[in-house]
Amino acid sequence: MITSSHPNEPRPQTGARAPALGCALGLALAAAASFAAEPPSRINNPSSAERFAKPSSELVSREDLFWKRTPLAVPEGIVLETSGIVPVAGKRLLVTTRRGEVWWVDGAYDTDPKPKFTLFASGLHEPLGIIAAPKGGYYVAQRQEVTRLVDTDRDGRADLFETVAQLPISGSYHEYAFGPVLGPNGNLRVTLNVAFGGTTQAPAPWRGWMVEITPDGQIIPVAAGLRSPCGLIVTSKGDWFFSENQGEWVGSGRLTHLVPGDFAGHPAGLAWSRQPGSTVRLRPEDIKDFEEPMHEVAKRVPGLKPPAVWLPHTVLGISNSGMIEDLSDGKFGPFAGQFFVGDQGQSKIARVSLEQVKGVWQGAAIAFREGFESGILRLAQGDDGVMFAGESARGWGSIGPKQFGLERLAWTGRTPFEIKEVLAQPDGFVLTFTQPVDRATAENPGSYAVAGFTYLYHKAYGSAPVNRLACPVRKVVVAPDGLSVRLALACLREGYIHEIKAPGLRATGGTETLLHLTAYYTANRLPDGARIIPLDPKDAELCASLATVVALGATKKHPSKVPSDWTGDEGDRTILLGTLPGLKFDETLLTVKAGSRVRLVFRNTDDMLHNFVLCAPGRGSAVGEAAMALGIDGNTQSFVPETDDVLYHTALTQPGTTDTIFITAPRTAGDYDFVCTFPGHYLLMKGILRVE
Repeated sequence: MITSSHPNEPRPQTGARAPALGCALGLALAAAASFAAEPPSRINNPSSAERFAKPSSELVSREDLFWKRTPLAVPEGIVLETSGIVPVAGKRLLVTTRRGEVWWVDGAYDTDPKPKFTLFASGLHEPLGIIAAPKGGYYVAQRQEVTRLVDTDRDGRADLFETVAQLPISGSYHEYAFGPVLGPNGNLRVTLNVAFGGTTQAPAPWRGWMVEITPDGQIIPVAAGLRSPCGLIVTSKGDWFFSENQGEWVGSGRLTHLVPGDFAGHPAGLAWSRQPGSTVRLRPEDIKDFEEPMHEVAKRVPGLKPPAVWLPHTVLGISNSGMIEDLSDGKFGPFAGQFFVGDQGQSKIARVSLEQVKGVWQGAAIAFREGFESGILRLAQGDDGVMFAGESARGWGSIGPKQFGLERLAWTGRTPFEIKEVLAQPDGFVLTFTQPVDRATAENPGSYAVAGFTYLYHKAYGSAPVNRLACPVRKVVVAPDGLSVRLALACLREGYIHEIKAPGLRATGGTETLLHLTAYYTANRLPDGARIIPLDPKDAELCASLATVVALGATKKHPSKVPSDWTGDEGDRTILLGTLPGLKFDETLLTVKAGSRVRLVFRNTDDMLHNFVLCAPGRGSAVGEAAMALGIDGNTQSFVPETDDVLYHTALTQPGTTDTIFITAPRTAGDYDFVCTFPGHYLLMKGILRVE
């Protein structure tokens, strides 16, 4: 039943104290509260010591040639933690913020923008999306409800707040609601985050589900198994996809196609699968801690839905967020019909090309654009194909140095040399390009390097890449027009992500390299058809030689065994170091005597992965940046780079676990940095070991 709130009734301004988003891995109320106390001018302009180093400056400069990024200035006093964007006729924008406000933005399309911000509504509870309502006004998804906002007297300010549907909520900080999205049938859909901090992650009905909302306010469960489904989209052909980031039961970021009855993998929401109206037949007891690749488990567990496309962790993001389909008909460049996915932690956008093989969605994910000012939470496409990126980094931090923002991205008209899309073949892939290739480099198998890997489906937080295996290129066929190349490979495997690198490839003329060298193709199915290389029995042995992940043992820098010259395991002192919500160690200043023997016990009580890395004086940021560059293999190294700047480190610890190391303090007095090097954490999670 639709109810209506009095237009002048005050609404709780709780958005200002809400914690960081689940799609940014979720943080504590304390972090948000302390952030809210800072004046806007200060929090949006942190000192240089608090900033991440700008990533890949050479690449960002090249990207600028093709898609111009224009930050839109936010007036002093407005904390524009952009959480939703809807382009409106007349080249206007309407944006929601995590602080519970909705703002008109005029002038965002101007050549030299000096946008004007006008308040449309306030007092909402952390709205995370906004769309136009067919019968007038705008639909907004708050934590506790989907609301229609209407300006009935046409004065530019909402005066009607109409409850479309109330959303189940228990009060956990992690119970976000993403959307809404209007479906082809006229119903709305939202995705509901799981909770954290209680005995269950689904304390309220339909947490961890995609649900549909009818015009009369009925909630219809659609699919379960969602963890932190920040991105939600219905394509121009009527297919539903959602995006989410790495976490427990989620090996890496991913895009998943959902139809009624699907189970995407996170078991918390199955607590409600016995309820009337449930479309999902699986029960909590059906899901074990499998420790196997997800596609293998799906063969035995009917209803389990592996992702259409994996987004490799730390490579194509660490907290994947909003996504959009390019419907500009070429006004945004050569990727019409493809999809763009934002990332909050790494302040970047990835590009995805999809195809269906044997009725199953799959495709390639490729880097697109980085260098944004803050963490990207929402994307929207406006007039003339212009893209807008809404940004927030509150509580978690991001590579982009600012805490919030709104940016415009427009195609300059120049076309880069890029892998346009990747299509599966029975024995490899076809790569199409935005420009003709140089035939000499394209025909050389040495111009390419392909390897397959996947992630484990298990209860643990995330997964290292497993079963990594090189896929030797056996044959290359270049199309007569030079716009595509067919690669035939050994060791191609269904269900695996295939990392396709082309560092030796050049465009016609022989000098221009690809703007982005690597595509990651998730091959859920291999198509039937003619092969261009025969099956080679000798490859069977080659393709059985999987690269295994070795648990981190005792090493010189990870001294997890008591040294032989210690009497007992206590040494001269024991340090107990823990974690706090909001990417913090519970102690930021530790003091030891030079040369003392220290037993350091690192306890991770947070809900995400952390480590402890002791660095040379002043080198914590450099070590953190080096950890970011480790790519898909970083997890196997506990995200600790091989550098002399690292003195000691723990393993990468799961939530609720402990690692102990036995170290000898440096003999030179001074302040030694310690940081967490899980990608992006070093911005906030740091401290000093003072040697006296």
